Amino acid sequence: MRQILVIGAGRSASSLIKYLLENSEKENLQVTIGDLSEELAKQKTNNHKNARAIAFDLFNEAQRKEEIKKADIVVSMLPAHLHLEVAKDCITYKKHMVTASYISPAMQELDTAAKENGLVFMNEIGLDPGIDHMSAMKVLDEIREKGGNIILFESFCGGLVAPESDTNLWNYKFTWNPRNVVLAGQGGAAKFIQEGTYKYIPYTKLFRRTEFLEVEGYGRFEAYANRDSLKYRSVYGLDDALTCYRGTIRRVGYSRAWDILVQLGMTDDSYTIDNSENMTYREFTNSFLPYHPTDTVEIKLRHIQKIDQDDIIWDKLVEIDLFNPNKKVGLIKATPAQILEKILSEKWALEPNDKDMIVMYHKFGYELNGEKKQIDATMVCIGDDQTYTSMAKTVGLPVAIATLKILNKEITTPGVQLPITKEVYNPILKELEAYGVIFKEMEVPYLGYNPLNVKN
Repeated sequence: MRQILVIGAGRSASSLIKYLLENSEKENLQVTIGDLSEELAKQKTNNHKNARAIAFDLFNEAQRKEEIKKADIVVSMLPAHLHLEVAKDCITYKKHMVTASYISPAMQELDTAAKENGLVFMNEIGLDPGIDHMSAMKVLDEIREKGGNIILFESFCGGLVAPESDTNLWNYKFTWNPRNVVLAGQGGAAKFIQEGTYKYIPYTKLFRRTEFLEVEGYGRFEAYANRDSLKYRSVYGLDDALTCYRGTIRRVGYSRAWDILVQLGMTDDSYTIDNSENMTYREFTNSFLPYHPTDTVEIKLRHIQKIDQDDIIWDKLVEIDLFNPNKKVGLIKATPAQILEKILSEKWALEPNDKDMIVMYHKFGYELNGEKKQIDATMVCIGDDQTYTSMAKTVGLPVAIATLKILNKEITTPGVQLPITKEVYNPILKELEAYGVIFKEMEVPYLGYNPLNVKN
């Protein structure tokens, strides 16, 4: 049997493992799932006869090398910074490799060795990065093939709660790593190009500069700018495009409320708070406000942030328990961001029967025969349950499909790469449609870069 080694059995691996095992009979596959927790690995196999679950320690060099040596292809679902040792072993033992992570400089350095050994090292083949690359390149290539010149590209993606499970005022629950949500947008100004002019939004302004999007059947959304919208400009062949903007999707109103937390300083991860373990949520909130002998925490916050009592933002802040005098933080030497993450994790956790939702939206502006045109492409994917979430589907399925196609020599171009060629994106996007990952492409009037989505 052909051997596939999957390293990491976390949430995003559920649909990946299920796909490989469902195809194991037809494709003659033996799938080894390795995780620090053997119990977690066993849960994901569902007692399938072609699955083997093992306790796997990446830093056990002998075990790592032995398992990689036995495999025909290796799938690493580890955190991005842990891929490198796996990748080096894959070079040594001449094994193909697949990850959903961004290509790091260290991974890119293995490109020559991978090519010399005829190895496919496919990266960025999850959701974002992954499905965003493939769906964007498909339309960009089609426009170019008919002679069009790309002048605008905007791309948005968000992991959200499905409408039927949307039960809080923020219209948001954690569907992936809460820490990444709390720290979103930090680490430098967001940068993009708009109508030929480079633009920069500092973190302190990021959540007040949003763009609005309408998705048929799902209503209105907003998006804030990603930190670096120009990263893939050359990769996508957009060096001459006048507008290039990538953003993160939320429901309308989320960003304005989140900005209050940013302005207070609650998302700061650069210092720790003394005696944080004994602090109540109310004391945590008060620690960011000026002293006043008589004013309450609520009055001080409303005054300093200029929030009217009947503003929905106020109800949102109350809803997440910021003024609770009884709950303790319970974290020793915690940063403000860590404390906020704990508070929100209690309020924004998905309930057992909740479903999550992925929304992706691309805008393509182009010129053809002297006329400006626009194509909008949207995709909405709803999760099945808490195991096979839309996040697990959209991250794991492209990884699984790519793994099988590399194994079957349908994807053969060697080297460290991302999925931007027809050889990769056409068959994977086609197969994803069977799993509900379907893009609707529409010709719409060209509006140019227009955050309000209205005519100038």
